[in-house]
Amino acid sequence: MKVVPLASSSSGNAYVVEAEGSAVLVDCGICYKYLKDIAVDAVLITHSHSDHVSGLKTLLKHRDIPVYANVMTAEAVAHECGLADSAFVCFENGQEFEVGAFTAAAFSVPHDTSDPVGYLLRAGGETYFHGTDIGTPLDSIGLKLAEADVATLESNHDPVMLRTSGRPPYLIQRIAGPRGHLSNDQACELVRRFASPRLKKLFLAHLSHQCNAEAVAVRLMRETLAEIGRADVELEVAG
Repeated sequence: MKVVPLASSSSGNAYVVEAEGSAVLVDCGICYKYLKDIAVDAVLITHSHSDHVSGLKTLLKHRDIPVYANVMTAEAVAHECGLADSAFVCFENGQEFEVGAFTAAAFSVPHDTSDPVGYLLRAGGETYFHGTDIGTPLDSIGLKLAEADVATLESNHDPVMLRTSGRPPYLIQRIAGPRGHLSNDQACELVRRFASPRLKKLFLAHLSHQCNAEAVAVRLMRETLAEIGRADVELEVAG
């Protein structure tokens, strides 16, 4: 299984997941010019925020492909992007569905929008975990991470850098709140508690440009992986 993060930040998010001749796009917050040479069988949407769906309408003008989302997300994205309800294939969270070579299932995550999700994608005997825009490192999310051979996990901010960023207090509170974004420490704690022996590659995702530093996020996660005896896990910053 191959994962290609095309973009992963507050300005845009899009990830291509490939296996056994199939490819899906997880989120579409990216300009079409970056997608025009990439063939995908479907788009899976995590939630309706613009940095995850801003490129969807243009993509669908050029491609006749299905867009998968739960009902509340589909309704919100249709409104956000000016799309018809018929553009979406809707599922219930936890329900497995087939997309090309993949068996997919969505799981709930805490974030400040309508019914946001992460995904588990299975193909060729491997499992991919996709978890970004997570306000609280819930055990239920960790148990999904435990199934992963390859994982994308949010490591959005450093708490000190966030507090001293000069951002408005309401925005700091939102980001650090229970329906905001995972800090580096929270991402490390999920990996510390739930990474299984099968995990081979980990992408750190959705790093804040203003409130994080790639070197800090990578150092903390490498230290965490070493603590649990998993220094062999390939670590990369997404996007």
